[in-house]
Amino acid sequence: MATPVSVVDDTEDYSFLPLIHDIIKCMDKDNQDVHQELNKLRQRIQDTREQILAMPGIDLSSEVQQNKLRTLREQVRTKNQLLQKYKGLCMFDIPKPS
Repeated sequence: MATPVSVVDDTEDYSFLPLIHDIIKCMDKDNQDVHQELNKLRQRIQDTREQILAMPGIDLSSEVQQNKLRTLREQVRTKNQLLQKYKGLCMFDIPKPS
């Protein structure tokens, strides 16, 4: 099983295109910063791999995930039915404040 990785804020940008664009710009200018930009891209790819491996359920097969989803949906349906059933019952008389 994958080791847990800290959860990244959902607003973080996972786009590789800006890094690739920077690499191309450096190559066009014959700039020596190409290696630095490539390292940034490698690090971004590695971080993304770690995030994917840390996702819950990634180690389960599709069939197991589907079964788990069906079970959870059935539990939600049952709980909603129970809520509706007991919502209509007034088991306790609530005294009015005087």
